[in-house]
Amino acid sequence: MIRGTFTQAKSLLLSTCAALLFAGSIPVVFGQTNPGSSLRQFEEFTEPQDRFEYFIETDNRYVENTGSDWLSRIEVFLEASKELRDSSAIRIYNTLRSRIYTDLNEHAKSIQIGQDLLDDTQLLPACRAELLRVMDQNYGYLHLYSKQLEIREEQKSLGFEEEIIFHDLYENLGLYKQARDAYVYYAKPRMESGNLLDKAAYYNQLGHYRRLQGSVGALDDFQEAKLALEAYSQSTENTTPREKLEIAILHAQIEGNTGKSYLQVGDLSRAIVSLEKSLKEFRTLGRRVKRELQTENALYLAKALMDADRISSAYPYLSERRYGKGSVSLRMMRNRLLARYFDVKDQPNSANRYYRQNQKISDSLLQSQQEIMNRQYVSLFGEAEMKRDYQLYQDYRKLGVDSEKSRIKHESQQVQLKLLIISLVFILIGFAGLVYAYLKSIQNQKVIEEQKTVIESSLKEKESLLKEIHHRVKNNLQMVSSLLSLQTKNTRDKSAIQALEEGKSRVKAMALIHQKLYQNEDLSVVEMQGYVESLINSIQAVYKKGGHNIDISVDARGTELDIDQAIPIGLILNELVSNSFKYAFPHGDEEAQIYIHLQKDNGQGHFEYTDNGIGLPDDTAERTKSSMGIRLVNRLVNQLQSKLNIDNKVNGVRFWFNF
Repeated sequence: MIRGTFTQAKSLLLSTCAALLFAGSIPVVFGQTNPGSSLRQFEEFTEPQDRFEYFIETDNRYVENTGSDWLSRIEVFLEASKELRDSSAIRIYNTLRSRIYTDLNEHAKSIQIGQDLLDDTQLLPACRAELLRVMDQNYGYLHLYSKQLEIREEQKSLGFEEEIIFHDLYENLGLYKQARDAYVYYAKPRMESGNLLDKAAYYNQLGHYRRLQGSVGALDDFQEAKLALEAYSQSTENTTPREKLEIAILHAQIEGNTGKSYLQVGDLSRAIVSLEKSLKEFRTLGRRVKRELQTENALYLAKALMDADRISSAYPYLSERRYGKGSVSLRMMRNRLLARYFDVKDQPNSANRYYRQNQKISDSLLQSQQEIMNRQYVSLFGEAEMKRDYQLYQDYRKLGVDSEKSRIKHESQQVQLKLLIISLVFILIGFAGLVYAYLKSIQNQKVIEEQKTVIESSLKEKESLLKEIHHRVKNNLQMVSSLLSLQTKNTRDKSAIQALEEGKSRVKAMALIHQKLYQNEDLSVVEMQGYVESLINSIQAVYKKGGHNIDISVDARGTELDIDQAIPIGLILNELVSNSFKYAFPHGDEEAQIYIHLQKDNGQGHFEYTDNGIGLPDDTAERTKSSMGIRLVNRLVNQLQSKLNIDNKVNGVRFWFNF
């Protein structure tokens, strides 16, 4: 009797306080809040809608009051709304609870609240828009990118956000081409509006995605970004401090990205210059930019210096603390570079320390990944578990402790019986499946053997045809070479004879490729060591008539190229070797040397040609335009999607490129 009276009094008191609260008759202050704090101002509003709008529009709400303070106040308002059965207010306060739980990094609780609210058709549009933003943030934290994609699609269909982006999701998934395409779709209309600053940011991001794809076109994008930014700076006279800061940060980012791209294609000198410039600009900006940007550029600069054999110059960028630790990937990159540094310095103990640190980080990542998976499970299935537990609790209160135990025991027995029956059924099905699979496998084996015989005979026939094709192509090219020889004998003009001889040597270089192909067991690749040596012998046979005796070294062992790469490489070598024989050693070739290096590892190739002759003349740039040989070499290098580099030393010349 006393207990019932107390419950009625409590209910009456809550109803009275709630009525006064929503009527605005008395000011409500729960706990300790500063008179001018955002939480106090939130409490002074009387309508839930006004409180919601104030909360969403307040950026600094957690400066004077913690998220827990906000949560406790909102839960009081929520209980009062339940007493008054104000469904609209209940939806508003639950929306705010979901937001606060996200801000407190309790994403599972936030998702549980948000999923129920999003299924409510009576939810206010403003609450639905905020909940979709909250759920997007939750799913991103939990790496549930497919769920995050669904949320953004819903935001787009409802028109809650002016611009919905998807490229960051694709980048997180490692789908860089899709990320680039999505970014172009999102940002290109804005870039085409004529704003040069937007254009600079557009090409910088476009180059970022191309660099992640490994495309050499990233350098062109960064150059476009730099030109647009310079044009914007010159066209804008009165810029605000914020605009100046934005321009400076973007310029430093573009320089850094340019340096990373140069490093990717192996142009170390340019990479070092760009990265040093970017890092200097970031230092000037100080704390106004994220420290992680400085850390990333410092580590890439250290890598470029180490690749250029400037080990000691790289160490300050690895050891300096002002760059910060950065993300997990940057910490692991720093450890790898430090381990490499100490390996070079012959300090194995120090190197092993950094290798072990990376191993610890990897182990920690595995543990973190398991925790994220657990959170994903709680987020996806926690809601159902919560509802079931609540229902069991209600039944427990209605039926009493004894009846509940009896019900649970009965249900447990029923479940065990069902599981036993299901297990027996699955065992029988599995046994029948095994018998069927065994009989089917015997039948399939016979079919496979027959098909294998047909395929093998077909492959042998195709290989024979392909060898015959290469053989005929080689014969046809040799016939062309013979025709050129006949034409040479009937020609008196020296320049015409020289041109015909050069054409004949180029044809021989291509014919030799096809000869190597039909002589190989593998018709798809050419073994380059033997091919280059045969090509050199062919060229020497022509020029030894003039008394040349040049020492030629070839380093291409283990390198195999397909025909699309082998033919341009062969023609390039033909031009360079012929050029050395003709022009590099006018004073005799007693100590004349030519060095050819060719290798390809993991899809990345490197070509280098060096002689110790007199080098190129000073007007090489002008002669390049008129010389067919150099123009042909440049076009062949472009065909390999690379750029020819020339180093004109005092004691010779060096040509190299990556492909």
